[in-house]
Amino acid sequence: MTIGVGLLGLAVLRWRQNGAGALVWLAALLVMLAIRTPHTLRNRRNVVVDARKDFAETALLAAMFLTMMVLPLLQLATGAFGFADYRLPSGAIVAGALLQIPCLWLFWRSHADLGRNWSPGLEVREDHSLITRGVYARVRHPMYAAIWISVLAQPLLIQNWIAGFLVAPAFAAMWFIRVPKEETMMHLQFGKAWEAYCARAGRLLPRWTA
Repeated sequence: MTIGVGLLGLAVLRWRQNGAGALVWLAALLVMLAIRTPHTLRNRRNVVVDARKDFAETALLAAMFLTMMVLPLLQLATGAFGFADYRLPSGAIVAGALLQIPCLWLFWRSHADLGRNWSPGLEVREDHSLITRGVYARVRHPMYAAIWISVLAQPLLIQNWIAGFLVAPAFAAMWFIRVPKEETMMHLQFGKAWEAYCARAGRLLPRWTA
């Protein structure tokens, strides 16, 4: 925690070297942490009845933490990966900043709609509910959709192959490996109700014709 705060402080102090894109990324990171932290603290009191934490799950979470937080903060705080910089047209930063608007709204709304049913791991809690309202009405995984948008924005804002781009393959691996396991757990927990929900809600994008 102390190291993270220190890196964050150094990254802010180096704002001139890092540029506007880095400031946008840092602001979005702080907002996402502000959204998620209260849910994390509250939901620690949940009684978990089914948890799937194997090596693959641990590796995926570690890869996301590394590429979405640690490597970007290291680069912005120290410039350690400057050799891997690339340059995009100035409009890329504007595009990355605009992407943060739907990303942060969807990230906030999906946490709010899930409430006590959210957890950072593959878990089912006691009295777990199938949420099909709000942003979950037409999309089964709006929180992942928000993170996908963030992943698209990061290499536009932090123009570095290590600190900016690596998050894309890391999250793609999480999406293709973890989400099917998550959906299997939901199917086992909710049965026909889950099947009916899948018929009318898309996995990542709305299924308006359902």
